[in-house]
Amino acid sequence: MATEQDYEKLKEVMEFPAAMTFKVAGVNRENLAQDLIAVVQKYLPGDYIPKEKRSSKGTYNSVSIDVVAQNFEQVETLYKELAKVEGVKMVI
Repeated sequence: MATEQDYEKLKEVMEFPAAMTFKVAGVNRENLAQDLIAVVQKYLPGDYIPKEKRSSKGTYNSVSIDVVAQNFEQVETLYKELAKVEGVKMVI
């Protein structure tokens, strides 16, 4: 999990608007990608097409979502809120 120091460093180097990809790793469960998209749309309304990739054994699923953040607060909020989704193990 990112620390407040990590967020401060990131805030110093980012310029907005910023195109970025959130990559989320979680357990392979039904509707994981849709639940993640719902969180993104709450803070950055728009149409999103997630890219999904299942692990070789089918245990985990990675989901990539491309967004354009308008400010650092959106980035910080998305990292924190995506991490709260059921089954999510990591947000990068």
